[in-house]
Amino acid sequence: MSIMMDNPRLADLKAQAAQAPTQPGVYLMRDAAGEVIYVGKAVNLRNRLRSYFQPSTARHNRKVRRLLERLHDLEWIVVGSELEALILEMNLIKRHRPRYNIQLKDDKRYPYIKIHWADPYPKVSVTRRVVNDGSRYYGPYTSVWAVHQTLNALRKIFPYLTCNRTITGRDTRACLYYDIGLCAGPCIGVVSQEAYRALVADLGRFLEGDTEPVLQRLEAEMRAAAQRLDFETAARLRDQIRAMQHITQRQRIVGDVVGDADVLALARDRDEAVVQVFFIRGGKLIGREYFVLENTADEPDAAVLSAFLKRFYGQASMDSRPRDVLLPHELEEARLIEQWLRQQRRGPRLTFRIPQGADQQALLDLVAQNAAETLAALRARWEAERHRHTEALARLQAALELPHPPQRIEGYDASTLHGTATTVSMVVLEQGAPVRRLYRRFNIRSVTGVDDYAALEEALTRRLRRWQAAQEQKIRVGARPDPAFGRLPDLILVDGGAGQLVRARQVLARFDLTDRVPVIALAKRAEEIYVPGRAAPLRLERDDPALHVLQRVRDEAHRFALEGHRRRRQKRALASGLEDIPGVGPKRRRALLQHFGTMERLRAASEDALAAVPGISRALARRIWAHLHPEHDAR
Repeated sequence: MSIMMDNPRLADLKAQAAQAPTQPGVYLMRDAAGEVIYVGKAVNLRNRLRSYFQPSTARHNRKVRRLLERLHDLEWIVVGSELEALILEMNLIKRHRPRYNIQLKDDKRYPYIKIHWADPYPKVSVTRRVVNDGSRYYGPYTSVWAVHQTLNALRKIFPYLTCNRTITGRDTRACLYYDIGLCAGPCIGVVSQEAYRALVADLGRFLEGDTEPVLQRLEAEMRAAAQRLDFETAARLRDQIRAMQHITQRQRIVGDVVGDADVLALARDRDEAVVQVFFIRGGKLIGREYFVLENTADEPDAAVLSAFLKRFYGQASMDSRPRDVLLPHELEEARLIEQWLRQQRRGPRLTFRIPQGADQQALLDLVAQNAAETLAALRARWEAERHRHTEALARLQAALELPHPPQRIEGYDASTLHGTATTVSMVVLEQGAPVRRLYRRFNIRSVTGVDDYAALEEALTRRLRRWQAAQEQKIRVGARPDPAFGRLPDLILVDGGAGQLVRARQVLARFDLTDRVPVIALAKRAEEIYVPGRAAPLRLERDDPALHVLQRVRDEAHRFALEGHRRRRQKRALASGLEDIPGVGPKRRRALLQHFGTMERLRAASEDALAAVPGISRALARRIWAHLHPEHDAR
């Protein structure tokens, strides 16, 4: 009854659900601002939607109660099968990131180690994008720092390329990395192309956990070098072998318990959930990662695990997938997810199964113990962070004399170079933490030359116009305003001084918001806070948590603006650098831009890499390469 009183539209929505089709499909639930707050799938849409409005469901499930309190609109999409519904559901969840769907916490593109096999001399890099470009990917990993630490160790064993020079083998001098033993020196012909590619292949096998053949080959090469009295090469190989043995000693032997598999376990406590994954290859534990899921309250374990499997293995590289995934219990959706993954990517079939035998169950118990310990450690850290955020916002409220703690803070900063490609960022922090899905950038159109004041004025004006439009859309059924602009912040911070503050307040005055939205400016040089009505800027102690919150907003806004500005400049530079090439029109320039991103990466690309871009033929790739390398004879 209380839900019906809190949300008078529920009666209409209940009647709408009763008219839904009985076919399979996906349904979307939106709030009054038009934001998608939940995406679900169903074999029978009508039955599934009607279940939300049953008194027993709403009474016993807190998540459903909260969902119904905010629900304002329903829509559905009919598909041909349950598998099509699953695929569409995953795509819509990825696009909208609904508030009440189970999600990977801080869900982003996880880092992978990438070996650029399409290049004649493959480089090794860290990337967050998995594309079908002939490369091999290893991961995903949860920590980019750990990835770089791993590569720093492996580079001493497998000295791979990192520079962007075109490798001919005829350069007169190598770079510093060769001198310190972190590059094999193919640029000066120290190793042949065949030997270099074999070295990188060994690195790939090592990342896959297949270390024994690599060790055996290196030992054979060491003995051969010693027999021909090439003691320098033998000593280098000996050091590589020792380094490999030191790393592999940390890999726990699982033996015959399981060959190649991922072993998963779930730990839960109140509203938090952690999935621990052990990666086992060739009977050895080569790594482990944990993943935190949110919005799991009142969801059964099976639903949480299913959501993780779809999200994790749906974006995981095929190169790093095992054949088997051991789960703590059977999942109703397991076969459907397997079918979806087979359609999504070519490669070996992935099978979800439960442990077989006491040894495998003991291994799963070990993973579960690690999951529980990880969750306990994370929970202690989260509690400490929540306390710090609450204290910092309370101190900020007192320092700025605000009516209440600023739960939502928006930060703005402008970035330009001599007045070109001017970009203003808008970042959002809620409860002191960044909400990146609400970040937005404004490409400034009305300003010529360097004028940060005018750029800020245009960005704020456009932001508040979008807020006005969102208020108007709320009363129109089916309207879908941008969630980033649907509500006003509790505090606006602009990067700069008194001038920026005055201009921001002028914009707020035009929208009659001067008394509703506090605004301040933070100057970088002395960390001075300019507050309306104060004759002198406010200065907080350097260790004041309130100042740290403002600095975080300012730094996020600066980083986000600079990143957008650089992208605009790179796009312009790349487009202008390709305009004079016959056969490269706007469509192909756009394809090259999306594929390589920067002019530096494009110049470093081989003909094979250029020809791998959709719409670029082998002949055109040769023409592009020749245009970008006029110092070489045309081929």
